Amino acid sequence: MDDTYKTITGLSESIYTEKRSKFIAIALPVRTLEEVKEQLDIYQKKYYDARHVCYAYMLGADRKNFRANDNGEPSGTAGKPILGQINSKELTDVLVIVVRYFGGIKLGTSGLIVAYRTAAAQALEEAEVIEKTVDEEVSFAFEYPFMNDVMRIVKEDSPEIVSQSYDMDCFMRLRIRKSEMPRLRARLEKVETLRFV
Repeated sequence: MDDTYKTITGLSESIYTEKRSKFIAIALPVRTLEEVKEQLDIYQKKYYDARHVCYAYMLGADRKNFRANDNGEPSGTAGKPILGQINSKELTDVLVIVVRYFGGIKLGTSGLIVAYRTAAAQALEEAEVIEKTVDEEVSFAFEYPFMNDVMRIVKEDSPEIVSQSYDMDCFMRLRIRKSEMPRLRARLEKVETLRFV
């Protein structure tokens, strides 16, 4: 089961020039559509005087949430080549923006595709790529006398403890790699009084 994905750790930028047109490419890690919108808003304001602010993004470990935008360039000449670079590196949770300042010489559709692809590729080359695991969470309650049983499982399976509380009943939320969740749940199910919430 594939429960890892690749993303970038932080912002990276590059500048590419073609026939006096300047392409500023920015690659950013993003987790949600809201973050994508916030970043686009920031860069559209920052480069308000640019002819085009094109972009593509990919979200989620399953890499099914994506979009490419040509922002006024001929259809398929900007957003798609940018998205193509994200795909070729198998990245997700990433937004790549390419800002174009027109240099007075038309590049033609094939020239635009090459320029946007190259600019996006350079920005992604500059980025530090990391592999992350797809994690799942489980929440459960149990009676205090069974604390040792639960803590033994936590110690042996090493999930991250997201939250815990100890009152009349004990409550715990754990996070673990997706492929390890079935084993963790099976072990927890054997603890007396434990119920998933």
